[in-house]
Amino acid sequence: MSQSFRTILLFGFVAVLIIGTGILQGPNLALVILNMGLVSAIMALGVNLQWGIAGLFNVGIMGFVALGGLAVVLTSMPPVPEAWAAGGVRAWFSVLLAACTVAGSALMFKRTRKGWLVGLMLLVGFVCYRWVRDPAVSAIEAVDPAATGYLGGLGLPVILAWPVGGLLAAGAAWVIGKTALGLRSDYLAIATLGISEIVIAIIKNEDWLSRGVKNVNGLPRPVPNEIDLQNDPGFVESAAGYGFDPTIASTLYVKIGYSLLFTVVLVILLVLAQFALNSPWGRMMRAIRDNEVSARAMGKDVTFRHLQVFILGSAICGIAGAMMTTLDGLFAPTAYQPLRYTFLIWVMVIVGGSGNNLGAVLGGFLIWFLWVQVETLGPGIMTFLTSGLAEGSELKAHLMSSVAHMRLLTMGVILLLVLRFSPRGLLPEK
Repeated sequence: MSQSFRTILLFGFVAVLIIGTGILQGPNLALVILNMGLVSAIMALGVNLQWGIAGLFNVGIMGFVALGGLAVVLTSMPPVPEAWAAGGVRAWFSVLLAACTVAGSALMFKRTRKGWLVGLMLLVGFVCYRWVRDPAVSAIEAVDPAATGYLGGLGLPVILAWPVGGLLAAGAAWVIGKTALGLRSDYLAIATLGISEIVIAIIKNEDWLSRGVKNVNGLPRPVPNEIDLQNDPGFVESAAGYGFDPTIASTLYVKIGYSLLFTVVLVILLVLAQFALNSPWGRMMRAIRDNEVSARAMGKDVTFRHLQVFILGSAICGIAGAMMTTLDGLFAPTAYQPLRYTFLIWVMVIVGGSGNNLGAVLGGFLIWFLWVQVETLGPGIMTFLTSGLAEGSELKAHLMSSVAHMRLLTMGVILLLVLRFSPRGLLPEK
């Protein structure tokens, strides 16, 4: 079977699964799976750029996705004038002061190599930072804490937040890459995982910036609200003309709007990723991945190239994070868990085919479909499997109580089967 025919066949299979969901379980669920599948495919594309093309083992995906979500808040939410008046300028000045302290300390160590002098500079900078920051943050968080308690954003259109999310994640990736990309793959994984947890901890605790664990509700949307559509006489009349209930029609209209927007973004990123993969730059990155020693011997700056691809992949994850937060209409820092935003994305890349952009996209759709459907169908499947056991059986009770773990079991079984029978993924790298 040729690679092209296999690609068409597998994508057709995924399309049949989603269409079948729409027929058997309703179009609403099918569109939910499609939209998050599109977002997951973009995340997998970013990770595939880092791992599949460059061999960088990044386990900090969650942090970059969260930064993309934060970009939606900072870009699209309206500003809170009272909070800005209470201490907005001073709070941001403290952030600038902290950045200057760290940069200045790094520069001083590079020039003087005197640890005590750097330590003294960091200590003085930290004291000044807290002296500037603490009163400002307390004043901001005291402004109507139940409803706001933060500075808000810039009030710009929410679609602008998607590239901003990519830029924010790229900036963080540059900082992380400058310090961590010299490590070996296993140590790089530990470093990126730890740094992503630090990013989440900052977002959870800096209420003046993101409302912390109190969440940000009512984020702007690039498509109309369902209520507005239901109150529009023209829309109601059109829906009735096609035999749809206005409530159902408005829900489907909004979800289809998201699907079209997300599809455009995915296609653009996929085309760019394919151009990059087949370009001289892509061939150089694969050569570095396969043999760093030979690449260095031929004069390639391996660390710089690793930094390039690390930034690009993280930026794509940041764009996906902003899109997902826009889809949810909610920024909840506590929702960012490594299981969903690191482990599952890696499963998508491995199952789809590491090093193949189309494979990563396929893995994003397929694994997300199974992730959703196992939760929906898991209780019924377990009931059927245990139907032959006697009522009151301890084994049956144990299996039924384990239904909540069906998702993890399913992902593990799929990963093992793919690694056993198709170690390079469903769509291997050519």
